[in-house]
Amino acid sequence: MAEKTPIRYAPLDRTPPGDTLAETLEALGMTQIDLADRVGLSRKTVNQIVQGVAPITAETAVKLETALGTPAAFWLNLDANYQEFLARKKQQETFQAGISWLKRIPFKEMIEKCWLPAGQSEEEQVGLALAYYGTATPDLWEACWTKFAVNFRKSKVATNELGIVSAWLRKGELDAQKVQTAPFDADKFHGALKKIRALTKTNADAFQPQMRELCAEAGVALVFTPELKKLRVSGATYWLTKDKALIQLSLLYKSDDHFWFTFFHEARHVLQEIKNGVFVEGLKDGDDAEKDANDFAADFLIPKDQYAAFLRRGVFTGTEISCFAAGLNIAPGILVGRLQHDKAIGYDRFNSLKRRFIWAKN
Repeated sequence: MAEKTPIRYAPLDRTPPGDTLAETLEALGMTQIDLADRVGLSRKTVNQIVQGVAPITAETAVKLETALGTPAAFWLNLDANYQEFLARKKQQETFQAGISWLKRIPFKEMIEKCWLPAGQSEEEQVGLALAYYGTATPDLWEACWTKFAVNFRKSKVATNELGIVSAWLRKGELDAQKVQTAPFDADKFHGALKKIRALTKTNADAFQPQMRELCAEAGVALVFTPELKKLRVSGATYWLTKDKALIQLSLLYKSDDHFWFTFFHEARHVLQEIKNGVFVEGLKDGDDAEKDANDFAADFLIPKDQYAAFLRRGVFTGTEISCFAAGLNIAPGILVGRLQHDKAIGYDRFNSLKRRFIWAKN
């Protein structure tokens, strides 16, 4: 569930501290000129404070306390509240101008998924969406996420709309921030991958918590994020800090062969330790890092020599596939997916050996 946003009191208008200062001077029978002489400020500065043009600084507040007998904290709080009022008024103008920006992000779908609370007005929705992304204005959102998107993977069959990609990635980032991890240890993570490989035969409700724990102990936050409409993303990897990596997975294709291949592909990106890169599976053509990740995932799940020996048989049955997978200590659907990908069998063969994952409904 999305966290509730606290209701903040925001008055429609607030009296500037200069009005209170003018009333105080009148009550004491003191002119602005008298005050200027008593506190050592120019007459112009005193008049600007009265007019609400100049702020009351800490130094001025202390001088006013001495000259008028009113505590410095009173003047500072009065001015701070007024300055916050002005800032929020300006922020409201920003939200009003940013209503069109909402069309660039899937905010309705984000609300449906409880990633984002619903606002009572479009202006409020702009503010809630910006808070979700952690940016103050739509322009700053554009600058931050455009820079972040330099390493996004792109393809002809996948959308590269910044709003959708950033919404999905930001959800992963927010969830990963809540995951406590040890400092990254490459050897420990590689050892964790060996244990996770054996989990491919278990059910999702059993392997997910074990995967998270094993990854966290090695310095990797593993999060599962449902995909958004129009975004064909199966996984992403990047570094949150120099000692904490993020692997973010969806159930885009929902079958175990795709799921496990994606996880080990992303795991290889972590082991590559390219800490200034962002890898989003499904949104970019292959490069050396991607080819290396593909090869690692394929060979880690099904050792190359053993797979080659199995291929030489030439004729496959469901029993043979299941027995060979059992010998490798992996789920048979993984082997089916590999054989289909390599065109050793048709995509319509042995799909009953694959398992399908679905998101649990709360």
